[in-house]
Amino acid sequence: MAAYMQIDDYLYRKDNSIMLSKNRIKLIKSLDDKKIRQQESLFLAEGSKTVSDCLSFFDCELLVATPEWFSGFHQNLNVKEKVEASHEEISRASLLKSPQEVLAVFRQPSVTVPDESVLTKRLSLALDKIQDPGNLGTIIRIADWFGITDIFCSPDTADLYNPKVVQASMGAISRVSVHYLPLKPFLANLKKTAVYGTFLDGETMYGTPHGKHGIILMGNEGNGISNELESVVTHRLYIPSYPPERPTSESLNVAVATAILCAEFRRP
Repeated sequence: MAAYMQIDDYLYRKDNSIMLSKNRIKLIKSLDDKKIRQQESLFLAEGSKTVSDCLSFFDCELLVATPEWFSGFHQNLNVKEKVEASHEEISRASLLKSPQEVLAVFRQPSVTVPDESVLTKRLSLALDKIQDPGNLGTIIRIADWFGITDIFCSPDTADLYNPKVVQASMGAISRVSVHYLPLKPFLANLKKTAVYGTFLDGETMYGTPHGKHGIILMGNEGNGISNELESVVTHRLYIPSYPPERPTSESLNVAVATAILCAEFRRP
């Protein structure tokens, strides 16, 4: 390791460039804890694609990258603190099994729930108790692909800023607003907005007329849409298997089902 001197909380190499201090590494690793993320209003992003997308939308508190990454990245960097680091240094701070060439700490933004007058003209998603961070991140990525800008989550849905969610979204969190709120009163108060949900006794989605706007409600991985929310669904849909009489899997992964429904709603 290069020789260094310490001043306050910074570590300096002989060329006066800043190294990663133990406190910086401790902060980065602490963001794996939801309580710390909420307390500090921060989140961690890793990997060039995710970090690059987030830099355009979120305030960056700390950017750590290899010299090669910095030299090849030409975006105007509005960053509070930049640290040039080796792969070895990044590995000590990273939460990934295979650390990449860049990681960054961002400030969590505040988001506003759109009025119903806006929602009636959009397609949105609502998530009821989605537990798996990978599923949530993938659903956010799916929403981004299909031009869906708002996702409404029950308070017990996985945390948007869980590093696994951020990673699975592949930067889509920068373009999709995720709102946490009690879903039943929110959906029940929508007087002019259709709410679609999938049920085994629903009408096949391929034969049921539906508009291009509304809210698609997706249920928990193991239990589907809860009894509490079933009453606010205005259109019950079913994703049929093919062919209908053939024995098949018991169910679809919730992210896969979301993609199928979004594709059908976006079909010309």
